[in-house]
Amino acid sequence: MTFQFRTYTTALLSGVFALLAVSASAQAAEAKKPNVIFILADDLGYSDVAAYGSKYHETPNIDKLAADGARFTNGYTCGPNCQPTRAALNSGQYGPRTGIYTVGGINRFDWSKRPLRPVDNVVQLPLDKVTLADSMKKAGYVTGMFGKWHLGKDAAHHPNKRGFDEAIVSQGKHFDFATDPQTDHPDDQYLADFLGDKAVDFIERHKDEPFYLYLPHYGVHAPYDAKEELVAKFKDKPAAGGHHDPRYAAMLYSVDESVGRIVAKLEELGLDDDTLVIFSSDNGGVGSYDTIGLDKKNGITDNSPLKGGKGTLYEGGFRVPYVFRWKGKIEPGRTEATPINSVDLYPTLVELAGGELPENYPLDGVSYAKLLTEEKPLERGKPLFWHFPGYLGASGDTWRTTPGGAIRDGEWKLIEYFEDGHLELYNVTEDIGEKNNLAASNPEKAKELHEKLKAWRQEINAPLPTANDPTKAQPVVKAGKNKGNKAGKANKNRGGKGKKRAAKQAASAE
Repeated sequence: MTFQFRTYTTALLSGVFALLAVSASAQAAEAKKPNVIFILADDLGYSDVAAYGSKYHETPNIDKLAADGARFTNGYTCGPNCQPTRAALNSGQYGPRTGIYTVGGINRFDWSKRPLRPVDNVVQLPLDKVTLADSMKKAGYVTGMFGKWHLGKDAAHHPNKRGFDEAIVSQGKHFDFATDPQTDHPDDQYLADFLGDKAVDFIERHKDEPFYLYLPHYGVHAPYDAKEELVAKFKDKPAAGGHHDPRYAAMLYSVDESVGRIVAKLEELGLDDDTLVIFSSDNGGVGSYDTIGLDKKNGITDNSPLKGGKGTLYEGGFRVPYVFRWKGKIEPGRTEATPINSVDLYPTLVELAGGELPENYPLDGVSYAKLLTEEKPLERGKPLFWHFPGYLGASGDTWRTTPGGAIRDGEWKLIEYFEDGHLELYNVTEDIGEKNNLAASNPEKAKELHEKLKAWRQEINAPLPTANDPTKAQPVVKAGKNKGNKAGKANKNRGGKGKKRAAKQAASAE
C-alpha cells in the first residue's frame, strides 16, 4: 500500500511539474520580444513597387515581403518631403512640436515675391525629444541605424547620441560616399550594398537578443546613379505606366536586393518567426507634376493613380508603400485599407516591444499593433493632419506647393492653401486621383473639416506664415541651382548623359 501511494504521489508530482514546465515555456514564448527591422526608402513613390502597381520596375523581394505579410494601401508620411517625415518617425510628433516642416532654411527657394513669409524651419531634431530608439532601448533592445539620418550633423545630434547603440550615417552620393563615423569600404562600392552589409552584420551579431534595426536607404534619391550592369538590365525594357527610366529602376533594384538579403539572413538564423519587417518610404516619388499643371520633365517617375508627387499636399506627395511582414503573426497576402501615419509607428513598436511610452511626453499617433496582429479595427478617434507653412519650388518660377495644410477624416480629405485661403475637398476613397474638388458642391463637409483643421492647429500651437513685406525680404537662392549643378557633375563623371539627367535632378530638390 505504501509503495502504491508513493508511486501515485511521484506520478502526480511528475505531472504537476510537467504542466508547470509547459506553462513556463508558454509564458516565456509569449514574453519573447520581437525583433524589429524598419527599412525606409528615400523618394520612393506609391506605385514604384511592383506590388503597388509598377509594370516596369522589378522589386521581387519587396513584393514577396508584401505577399508574406500585409500591404497597406493608405499609408501616409507626415510630410511631402524628407526631413519632416524622419522627424515624425523618430520623435512620434507632428511638425509643430518639433519645428521641422521641410528641409533646410526657408531661403532655399525664392519666396521674396510671394504673399507670405514662411515659418522658420528647425533643421535638427531638438535634444529634448525622446526618440523611438530611446524607448526601444529602454524596453531592452539593442538598437542600430545605418543610412540617411538628416536630423542633425553635429556630435550631440548624431544618431549614436539619440538612442542608437550603433549608427553609421551616409547620404548625398551613391558611389564614392563618405560615412560618419568614417568606415572602411571598397572604393567602388554602391551605397545600398554597403548599408545592406551593415544591416546583415548587425543582425548576425545580435541574433541572440532583441534588436531594433533602422535602415534608412538613400536610394532612390537623386543623384540618379546606379550600377551599370543593373542599368543594362532595364535599358531595352519598354516603358510602362509612366515608369521608364532604366537608371532609376536600377537604383530601386539595389534597394530591393538589400531587402532580400535581410530576409534571407533572418531565415538562415531562424529568426523570421520572431521578427517584424517593415518597408516604406519617406515621401512620394519625384514625378506626376503634370497632374498639377507643372512640366512633366520635373520628374523621373510616376505616382499614378495618385495626383502630384514629392513636395505637394496631394496624395502623390505623402501616400507611400507600407508593408509589414511577421511570420505567424500577420496574415499573409493581406491588403489593409486603414489609414496610418508616420507618427503612429512610435506607439506601435513600443507596444509590440512590451515597453513603456515616455512620461510627460506627448505622442501624436496611435498604436496599430492589434490591427497588425489581431486585425482589430483601429480606434484612432481623430483625423490625420499635415502642416506645411513654407514653399517648395519646381523649375523656373513654379511651385510644387505654396504654404498650406491638410486633414484626412475617414474617406474625406481637405487641403487649405494659406496664400488665398482657398479650399479643396476630395473623397479620396472614391476619387483616389483627386480629380473632383467638391468644396463648392459640398460646403458643409468642407466647413466641417476646415473647422477641425483650424482647431488642431490651435491645440498644437502650429505657427502660420506671416505677411511678406518685399522691402524686407532677404536675397535667396533659386530652386535647384546648386543641387542641379552637383548632380550633373556627378553624372558626367560616371559617363552618362549628364546634362539631361542634371536637369531632371534639379527638380528633385527637397
